Amino acid sequence: MVFKNKVVVITGGSEGIGKALVEAFIAQGAKVATCGRNYDKLYMLQSIHAGKPLMVQAADVSNETDCKNFINAVIKVYGTIDILINNAGISMRSLFKETSIETLQRLMDVNFWGAVYCTKFALPYIIQTKGTLLGVSSIAGYRGLPGRCGYSASKFAMNGWLEALRTELMDEGVNVMWVCPGFTASNIRNVALNKDAKPQGESPLDESKLMTAEECAQHIMKAIEKRKRTLVLTAQGKETVWMNKLFPSLTDKLIKRFFYKDGELVK
Repeated sequence: MVFKNKVVVITGGSEGIGKALVEAFIAQGAKVATCGRNYDKLYMLQSIHAGKPLMVQAADVSNETDCKNFINAVIKVYGTIDILINNAGISMRSLFKETSIETLQRLMDVNFWGAVYCTKFALPYIIQTKGTLLGVSSIAGYRGLPGRCGYSASKFAMNGWLEALRTELMDEGVNVMWVCPGFTASNIRNVALNKDAKPQGESPLDESKLMTAEECAQHIMKAIEKRKRTLVLTAQGKETVWMNKLFPSLTDKLIKRFFYKDGELVK
């Protein structure tokens, strides 16, 4: 029970990987706080774990004030923070030439700025506890993916920002890391934004064949326990990262073949 009585803050904990992390840390005896935009889902989550140390608060991480209020509420309830997991995020699926600026701004606001805001307010407490700061990134943060230019941009930004923080905080005893789950079964593709910044409402992948959110959560917890630098999950994800480093031109062609069919974006 490595995480027993540790205060773990997880953004975007109402579904998907975030929800799986919430439940996994509760099972380990941690004191958990999470936020999300859908209060009904948060209320249901809290009801399922009634009597357990779980704090929920409705918040949009793209809003700086919401993030500040959420972290302040965590401190009021638990007094400190040991682990911050910046998990809240949205995806997209549309070609850049067809994509509205609004879509790209929304991706950066949630995926990058949401992590920045929560970290800014939580960091003094994480420094005190010599804890862990984690960002849930993506293979798209290592390799730009077609149809996901804004998503890739936001995850590249997250990775670079966290790498800078890791160096800045080396003498503070804080572990800074990011995790790239690869394709994981979740709702993120159903709510991925289309060219007009509206949820596309469907997944282009067979979700039943993907790693489950629960399995992903277990890998993340083990990485935090070992205070790893980075974690890339799935064989496909690892292959993509290394192929892109060693054979970038070939990887361009392989990525094109994976995402396109007869000249049309299908994934």
